[in-house]
Amino acid sequence: MLLSIIIPAFNEAHLIRQCLDSISASLNANQRADFTSEVIVVDNNSTDETAKLARQSGAHVVFEPINQIGRARNTGAAAATGDWFLFVDADSLLNPGMIADILQLIDSGKYVGCGSVMQMPNSPWWGTAILKIWTVVSETFRWASGALVVCRADAFRAVGGFNQNLYAADEIDLSHLLKKWGRKRGLKFTILTRHPLITSARKLELYSGREMASQFFQVLLSPRKALQNKKKLPVWYDGRR
Repeated sequence: MLLSIIIPAFNEAHLIRQCLDSISASLNANQRADFTSEVIVVDNNSTDETAKLARQSGAHVVFEPINQIGRARNTGAAAATGDWFLFVDADSLLNPGMIADILQLIDSGKYVGCGSVMQMPNSPWWGTAILKIWTVVSETFRWASGALVVCRADAFRAVGGFNQNLYAADEIDLSHLLKKWGRKRGLKFTILTRHPLITSARKLELYSGREMASQFFQVLLSPRKALQNKKKLPVWYDGRR
């Protein structure tokens, strides 16, 4: 079984090595004869040394010139050769326990894919509260967060991958599609909880509570217009790092 780990990255020079180091350590802790992996970093038109640092760490780097998270993930998937895809954000850290759980899930033959709960160290109180609410929603509806999505490669291709009409929440759309595809084949989509993904709280540090609230309500009040327009999603696309 070949697992393709795909990392979309736009100007992630400060964090890409930490992400790749966590992947390497997690894979090394789960070595076995029937398991191989590849690591693909998608340079999403970065202007810093993201691509150079990724290559130095041994990752295969592909280029996507259009800044869009779903498009970058799809570009990585197009270059991947694995039986399963694992999409993880460049500001997140894998851990050996999570990889072990993912391999167990794959081995069971009962799942089309999964997401994971998250931990966000150094988050302000209101960020912690938001994450707790999202965790309940994610587990209840089995919606993966964009920080980590795992799925069968054939299912991903069959449903068309990430929706490139969306500039955010494309992981929720993909979760719906994968669940529908899986139901027809007796396969489940789940959210892993035993070994949470560690993800950066940088957006909560870079943006004020007022800015975050404004972004949230803009999406809530007009989801279609907001999610399909990059200019209405500054928290994702204004380049602040």
